Amino acid sequence: MTGAANSRFLISPGGALRGSLRVPGDKSISHRAIMLGALADGETRVSGFLEGEDSLATLAAFRAMGVTIQGPEAGRVLIQGVGREGLRAPAAPLDLGNSGTSMRLLSGLLAGQGFPVTLIGDESLSRRPMRRVTEPLALMGARIETSPGGTAPLHLQPVTGLRGIDYALPVASAQVKSCLLLAGLFAQGRTCVTEPAPTRDHTERMLAGFGYPVEQRGARVCLEGGERLIGCDLDVPADISSAAFFLVGASIAPGSDLTLEHVGMNPTRIGVVNILRAMGADIQVLNPRQAGGEPVADLRVRHAPLRGIRIPEDQVPLAIDEFPALFIAAACATGETLLTGAEELRVKESDRIQVMATGLAALGIDQQPRPDGILIRGGTFRGGAIDSQGDHRIAMSFAMAALRATGPIDIHDCANVRTSFPGFVTLAAGAGLGIEEFAS
Repeated sequence: MTGAANSRFLISPGGALRGSLRVPGDKSISHRAIMLGALADGETRVSGFLEGEDSLATLAAFRAMGVTIQGPEAGRVLIQGVGREGLRAPAAPLDLGNSGTSMRLLSGLLAGQGFPVTLIGDESLSRRPMRRVTEPLALMGARIETSPGGTAPLHLQPVTGLRGIDYALPVASAQVKSCLLLAGLFAQGRTCVTEPAPTRDHTERMLAGFGYPVEQRGARVCLEGGERLIGCDLDVPADISSAAFFLVGASIAPGSDLTLEHVGMNPTRIGVVNILRAMGADIQVLNPRQAGGEPVADLRVRHAPLRGIRIPEDQVPLAIDEFPALFIAAACATGETLLTGAEELRVKESDRIQVMATGLAALGIDQQPRPDGILIRGGTFRGGAIDSQGDHRIAMSFAMAALRATGPIDIHDCANVRTSFPGFVTLAAGAGLGIEEFAS
């Protein structure tokens, strides 16, 4: 988190999670709501917007490009769309903080705008690979300069126009897919992206919600450039990635009985539920319904004994952000859990395979990291200190481990939790986790 004071979590061992709660709005959908609302004709009203630093970085970027946005206030945002051609060159580089989604999606959306713009981020974001988007964008005619290592800052130069391409993703990535589709809005002709495995489809769903024609056939999605977006009302579901910490915590802690309200149940995002159920978790899906074109439901989770499994590789893209929490579940399961096909975890906000492996070892859990995954043998958490490496999901995952630990867990470098889950400490403490936050 750029320029903010750091913090640490100290969590007492034991306890259970009980009651009902609603985690903040979905981060992926919040980003896209701002982006498409800004490009639309007319007003877009958003409720349930995630007021975390990543989403706010996207909002600030569009304000810097001349878009009038009121809020956020209690999750409500009003966007006065400027239309396809209405964005203006910002007066300074757009600082996207820790948000890889903002940087990758904006690189596509801005590649054909016709004005120069520079995208920058914090130290963590400036280490993350960007050639996966800049190279296919170059095939569309974009001119983007990166660092010698292919990382930010990204300098986007004006071009006379983009051209549609037919692109097969080498690795399943919703961010790359979305980047190319957003660039395709401003390209001549047809842009198609084919995925090797399903990834989250929020961009496709939201484009359709804004009235933009999108064609989907199996693993292939296509659109024609040049159509208009029409402002609309959007209700952002609670983020299943944020709910995942509580799904795991309630599953592993005896006596837990927790209901998570209005959780997004997009079929491209429910890998965490599928995997936990395969491990023996007691998760009920209640009151399924639709909100803003996205399926939502209430999830009731109660403690249940978990068993180790080999995680199916077809579930990996559906749970890619939830694996730090799932590793905690695996450490509490009987037997071995094996994850493969998840090399993408090594280029997130941290190398999540190695950082989680180091943390698990510090708490006495037997594990063997692999290039594309990890083997975890269930055991007993002891107390100890964890360096989250500034990764919000690492910090929140180890906070839940304290529910089954024999001693306190002290987690350092937790400031970036505010990027995705403002109010995590208060919400978790209210549900029964013995957590306190201290400046560090």
